[in-house]
Amino acid sequence: MNAGPLVGYSSSGSEDEAKPRASSGRRSPGGATIMHSAGQTPLASQRLPVPDSVLNMFPSTEEGPEDDSAKHGGRVRTFPHERGNWATHVYIPCEHSKCLSIPDEKIVPREDYFCSRSSLAPPPFIWLSLSNLLRYYYLLTFWNVAFFLLLNFRFFFTANRVKIYTNQEKTRTFVGLEVTSGHAQFLSLVSEVDRVMEEFALTTFYQNPSFHVSLAWCVGDARPQLEGQCLHNLQEIVDEFEDSELLLRVYAEQIRCKSGNKFFSLPLK
Repeated sequence: MNAGPLVGYSSSGSEDEAKPRASSGRRSPGGATIMHSAGQTPLASQRLPVPDSVLNMFPSTEEGPEDDSAKHGGRVRTFPHERGNWATHVYIPCEHSKCLSIPDEKIVPREDYFCSRSSLAPPPFIWLSLSNLLRYYYLLTFWNVAFFLLLNFRFFFTANRVKIYTNQEKTRTFVGLEVTSGHAQFLSLVSEVDRVMEEFALTTFYQNPSFHVSLAWCVGDARPQLEGQCLHNLQEIVDEFEDSELLLRVYAEQIRCKSGNKFFSLPLK
């Protein structure tokens, strides 16, 4: 008596492939049957288009604040505003020096020596770096690196030579007092600041910098009007000012970093 096989195996997969795929269906509330092929979910066939009001809710590019130079004394932004990028520069503050008494009382009111649209510079300082864009999340790391590298000593310097400057874009002109003693100490500081900038792939300072304290500024390139006899007259005012040697001698005792609206100070030894 022969026993039949307990399990039967197909010799090929052709029979399975020849069979039509099973379809699943569900009945709608109206009684019609909605069919779905195998592998397709019911939700996929019912997907509705996204309304335009939702698609336009979050634009791909965020618009920054509108720049209005009239609100900033005619100053033009050097680089466009971008969220998360903070304009950062390093400098030595001089607000405790009495050198401002000269431009306040003598230079700035003499509009025939400067121009009718001149303005006092902010509290005086001397740049140790260019203005760079720094990502916000690098800010504390940037200052921590600077804290360990900038280990210079305090020193005196004198700024008593009147000189005319413009920014790189020639959009503003400055009347400044150039440093005539203490230049070597400033170069030493700049070399250390440049090391910090290089750590973050930022632009370093000028190759042959002219360190100076800005006294006043105006919009545009006013060098043709200020250089020559006007510059000579301004220098005479500074030289003839009583006790000018003492008033223009400044004690550098700290380095400061401004990034956006944040300030960091590092006392010199």
